[in-house]
Amino acid sequence: MPALALVVASAAMLDAHSGPPFPILSNRIAGPYDISIWSDPDATDDGSAAGQFWVILSPAGGGALPAGTHADVSIQASVPGAPRVTGRAQPVNQEISRQFAALVLDHEGRFGVAVTVDGPLGQATVEANVDATYDLRPAPIMMVVFLMPFVLVGFLWVKLLVRRRRTNA
Repeated sequence: MPALALVVASAAMLDAHSGPPFPILSNRIAGPYDISIWSDPDATDDGSAAGQFWVILSPAGGGALPAGTHADVSIQASVPGAPRVTGRAQPVNQEISRQFAALVLDHEGRFGVAVTVDGPLGQATVEANVDATYDLRPAPIMMVVFLMPFVLVGFLWVKLLVRRRRTNA
C-alpha cells in the first residue's frame, strides 16, 4: 500500500518535460491549412532561446504547399500583463512544410502558443498551450555532489581493509 501511495504522490512530477519534442496540436484544419505544432518547451534563466517549436503545414485540401508560405510563432505566459513574444519560423532543410522557431521561455509555467500562417493560400491562426519546464539534466558540478557519498564510502571501506590487514599481520 505505501508503494501505491508513493506512485500516486509522484504522478504530478510526471508532467515535467525533459526529452524529445512532443505534439501540442495535431492536424488542426484552420482556413486553407492543416497545421500541427510540436514543442520542446525548455525554460532558461540565461536568456537563451531554448523553447523550440516546429510547425508542420500542408494544404487542407491536399497537394503541395505553395512557395512563400510562412509561419509566425507567438508565446505569452499565462500571467496577467505578460508580454507576447513572436518569432518567424524558418524552413527546416529548405522544406516549407516543416518550419522551426526558437523563443525564450524565461520561467516555468503555462504559456499560450499561437501560430499564424500566411501565404498565397491565405491566412490562418491556431492556438495551443504548453507547460515550460527547466531541462532536468543536472549541471556537471552536480555530478561531483552526487558521486561524493559513494567516494567517501569507498574511502572508508579501503581504510578499514588496510587497518584489518595491519592488525592481522
